[in-house]
Amino acid sequence: MNREEEADGVGHHTPVLIVGGSLVGLSTSLFLGRLGVPHTLVERHSGTSIHPRGRGNNVRTMELFRVAGVERRIEEAASVLADNHGILQTPSLVGDVGEWLFKEIDPGGGLARFSPSGWCLCSQNDLEPVLLENARALGGDLRFSTELMSFDQDHDGVTARVKNRETGEHTTIRADYLVAADGPRSPVREQLGIGQNGPGDLFHNVSVTFTSRGLADVVGDRRFIVCYLTSPDADGALLPVDNRERWVFHAPWHPEQGETIEEFTDERCREHIRRAVGVPDLDVEITGRAAWHAAERVAERYADRRVFLAGDSAHEMSPTGAFGSNTGIQDAHNLAWKLAAVLGGWAGPGLLGSYDMERRPVAEATSARASARSVEHSHPGYTPAPGAGGSGGPGGRKGGILNVALGYRYPRGAVLGADPAVPVVPEGVRLTGEPGSRAPHLWLNRAGTRISTLDLYEGSLVLLSSAGTVGGAGGWHDAATEVARQLSVPLDSYRIGSGPDAELSPASDLAWAEAHGVTPEGAVLVRPDGFVAWRSEGPQANPEEVLREALSALLDRI
Repeated sequence: MNREEEADGVGHHTPVLIVGGSLVGLSTSLFLGRLGVPHTLVERHSGTSIHPRGRGNNVRTMELFRVAGVERRIEEAASVLADNHGILQTPSLVGDVGEWLFKEIDPGGGLARFSPSGWCLCSQNDLEPVLLENARALGGDLRFSTELMSFDQDHDGVTARVKNRETGEHTTIRADYLVAADGPRSPVREQLGIGQNGPGDLFHNVSVTFTSRGLADVVGDRRFIVCYLTSPDADGALLPVDNRERWVFHAPWHPEQGETIEEFTDERCREHIRRAVGVPDLDVEITGRAAWHAAERVAERYADRRVFLAGDSAHEMSPTGAFGSNTGIQDAHNLAWKLAAVLGGWAGPGLLGSYDMERRPVAEATSARASARSVEHSHPGYTPAPGAGGSGGPGGRKGGILNVALGYRYPRGAVLGADPAVPVVPEGVRLTGEPGSRAPHLWLNRAGTRISTLDLYEGSLVLLSSAGTVGGAGGWHDAATEVARQLSVPLDSYRIGSGPDAELSPASDLAWAEAHGVTPEGAVLVRPDGFVAWRSEGPQANPEEVLREALSALLDRI
């Protein structure tokens, strides 16, 4: 720190410093706030996103927002596009031509078997204000127009120098940990010297926002999420913003051929959109444009001592399938509970090592699937090299996306008993209580209120066992109470059944134990992020000792 910074600087301590205030940074703030972890967020821009992008929120992300108490607010913010579901591919929008790559996100309503939540189409400019408002309501110290200038870390923490871009004031912030959610060109990652793996740049587009009153009549009742327009001389992707007069068009851009962003004038964009749509005299008023780059890259490591990468700083993916932002939000959720556990003193610092071990393989598999999906959809501007597309890599097989969005697993990390040979992204969706998988969703009754099992998982570890059995009431529940006391670990124990000792009763005939892959005398331990940490398929002679050993190993307490 130079003399000017010393003169201007005002010391400030925070347990966690978040760098970046977009979707992932704001989600990190929200999740930490829910867990009672004080933190500071700095964002160089003056406010949240003003561009309608990054809008596909998958079912797992919506589950996280459900537990965080903001799912309904997000659905309200997204209500204008609630009836948009399919992806259309067509040479133009004139007449009844083209084909639906899929017409419904959840045909037949089968998703309800797996989750209490659903997909939600909420643009980044609508989602971020909801996250910001709720993060601040939880006490988050969120500072916009504030830029990270430099940082150093030592054995005990991180010292960061930040600058208020409005006043020019420099401030020193001392943090126990730093989370870098500062985008694909992450200055934090660059300073740490962390490299990236993967094919690199895939293609480039210019995102053009425009208004058109006549386009809604051309679209008619085709309520698509995105329409890939494939005219050879004017291809692109059309996305509705309000289904009435606000739209976004992604036009291919080829900087590798010397094409500059300045060449995308209003007139060029206007004529391109008209040709793509197939209406030469369509009213089009250009309101903005922004370049974006699709890439497939994953950081070589997600952590450097007390600094962690999350979101685009850790991984870049093709936008097809909306995997990138969802993966980043899920990074934040995974990291938040581990930071809370270590800072709260109920887990050792080794728990934080599982963040890279769990999340990096998920990003590698998911990014391969995103690239493969771009090939399958013939995304405008993307001409993959022969054999490219990730079809042979993990997660790169042609198929659905629910297994990628919801069925991914942690074969290694803060789990016990997971099969290390199991693919990170399986071919199908199997959520039956295996360690390392997202815990099954079941409807339960708690004191007259209908809840999902997923609603139990946020602020503590949770042990599920049966009511009215020796392995349940007489063993696991008492063991959990005693072990939680001995280890000073937040562990909630719930007995499920119909007896008087049950805290929860099943809302259907499906037995909780069967759904979780155990006998009625067994038990399942679920992490605060809703992933199964460990399970005992049957009774144990000494459940207290078994549970103590499991918790000590999981939480780096040995």
